[in-house]
Amino acid sequence: MRLPLSTAAAENLRVLPETGSTNDVLVAEASAGPVADFSVVVTGNQTAGRGRLGRVWVAPAGASLAVSVLLRPVLPAGQPLEIAHFGWLPLIAGVAMTRAVQSLVPAHRVGLKWPNDVQIDGLKVSGLLAELLPGGDAVVLGAGLNLSLTRDQLPTPVSTSLALSGATLQGDELADAALSSYLTNLRALYTDFVRLGADPVASGVAEQLDELCTTIGQQVKVELPGAPDLLGAAVGIDAAGRLRVRRLSDGAVTAVAAGDVTHLRYE
Repeated sequence: MRLPLSTAAAENLRVLPETGSTNDVLVAEASAGPVADFSVVVTGNQTAGRGRLGRVWVAPAGASLAVSVLLRPVLPAGQPLEIAHFGWLPLIAGVAMTRAVQSLVPAHRVGLKWPNDVQIDGLKVSGLLAELLPGGDAVVLGAGLNLSLTRDQLPTPVSTSLALSGATLQGDELADAALSSYLTNLRALYTDFVRLGADPVASGVAEQLDELCTTIGQQVKVELPGAPDLLGAAVGIDAAGRLRVRRLSDGAVTAVAAGDVTHLRYE
């Protein structure tokens, strides 16, 4: 792939012709030695990608983009980011990808389904997966983006691609435009978040998330690891980036840090 715009947006960007998982590449390298903040690995042919809850994510070569970015946040005073604030980093990536997709399909509604699915008119076009490094001081943010998949190639009936949604660019130009926009938005959001002491309000991250998150205001079912499903209304995002759900059973509000969210539609 030729990615001149993306290379300009991230100096530590490496393009792989093929790899099992871009996340695995960065995690392994960062575990073996120092890797610079905002290092990027990208491929158009990921053969063993995975999503949340261990789901397999595979697409035909050249029809999708897989990108991973290593973030090693250090606050202005020099101390590392506290682990409690790391939950905002995948949400920042989600906002960045939502902005990037919207720029390529301006006639459609693009939103972020908490915590990690970017959707075009309610259909998934991108998913994100964050992996915290063992030292707890860095995270690898992986993203998959459907570029030119046809309807027959889509992984699920509720998926779409940029091409199916009317993106006018093709091939490497589409990949480069999407990736460069994602990296530019991600760097800007991440830089402000860290510069302002990991304050989601002061940095504007919370406001942008509220604007773009389609889960807020929805009736939802949340599948929780090792616990019964949670049914209720998504009423907002808390200071730690968790989804606040008012339980249908008793009206109490529960903050959810991780879970598989389904938007429910009642007739």
